[in-house]
Amino acid sequence: QVHVVESGGGLVQAGGSLRLSCAASGSIFSMSAMSWYRQAPGKLRELVASITSAGDTTHADSVEGRFTISRGSAKNTVYLQMNSLKPEDTAVYYCKARFFYTTGDYWGQGTQVTVSS
Repeated sequence: QVHVVESGGGLVQAGGSLRLSCAASGSIFSMSAMSWYRQAPGKLRELVASITSAGDTTHADSVEGRFTISRGSAKNTVYLQMNSLKPEDTAVYYCKARFFYTTGDYWGQGTQVTVSS
């Protein structure tokens, strides 16, 4: 059974930084892509950043230049480095994993990020 676990959320002042971590375990296959999403109260879940097994990345316009997604050295791990945080970045951040030779996506439970002004 696949498990996806996020960590690293917390409370930070505007302008500060946080690094989120995501680890996906339980699959014998490597990830084909891993993504970070976020959902603020009363809003739809939105894509923040994605990275493929080849290392290709995409970032939402709202975080471009401030957030960076990267792969960890351990199998099926990714990070989201968040700099210059703004109050509007406040949300629950979710990690999604997709694996080769496997259908469907696997989601973590989310980690809260709160940015105070």
